[in-house]
Amino acid sequence: MKLSSIIQPQELILPGKNDFILFDVSAGSKARYDEQHLDGAFYLDLNTDLADIKDFAVGGRHPLPTFEHFSEVLAKYGVTKDSHVIVYDDKNGANAAARFWWMLKSIGHQKVQVLNGGYDAAVKAGFAVSSEIPTPETAEPYQITEWQLPLAEIDEVEVAGNSDNHAVIDVRDANRYAGLTEPIDLIAGHIPGAINIPFSENLDANGDFLAPEILKEKYSKALADYKTENVIVHCGSGVTACHTLLAMDYAGLEIPKLYVGSWSEWSRNKIK
Repeated sequence: MKLSSIIQPQELILPGKNDFILFDVSAGSKARYDEQHLDGAFYLDLNTDLADIKDFAVGGRHPLPTFEHFSEVLAKYGVTKDSHVIVYDDKNGANAAARFWWMLKSIGHQKVQVLNGGYDAAVKAGFAVSSEIPTPETAEPYQITEWQLPLAEIDEVEVAGNSDNHAVIDVRDANRYAGLTEPIDLIAGHIPGAINIPFSENLDANGDFLAPEILKEKYSKALADYKTENVIVHCGSGVTACHTLLAMDYAGLEIPKLYVGSWSEWSRNKIK
């Protein structure tokens, strides 16, 4: 039976439930982690552990790291191919938990789940918190040879945006998509031909993921005219896009292509 990509906070506090490696992947929240985090959780930094940041025009603000670097990160925290990894952040999985989930899934890791509702939900459920920084047990280098989940590059995205048989999904909020505001990148707007399905619509009023059957109906209807291999999902820098890929996997749907460079790369190359 396939392991659900989402785990409920109540499941973390079941008696004997300690056979997992827990990661806090709350980008920009290292100070909060140092002060208080879920007991036993290790902190991963989006910028240094889960990305290889160089020139924003080449791969965007959060390009994927090299296989060697990602392997070293996993080995540092004792992650092996058999490890059960549970990931959370403090933004309902939209901060970087979903990105780490996608990266693990994409190297073929089977047992990885994102904590529904994130940090706050776990605390509310009674999971212990701590200021103690745990010491990891290191492992042998994790063997990585390829990203197994589909990726799209900038030129493919441009072609797809002009094709009736392809869908480019922009998961940023409606105002950023419409070009009314742009808090991060240099230029406001969206990729020509892209449709807007904000990642926030994957969540209910409490900040939990919608039920799998609701998500399945939502995305099946939105993408009814497209084959999965013709669907590309992006955001600002390839992070929150993974939230939608996570939601689709949770719904039992195939995972479409991720455009990691996203608007941060596109806006620096395709707008004159």
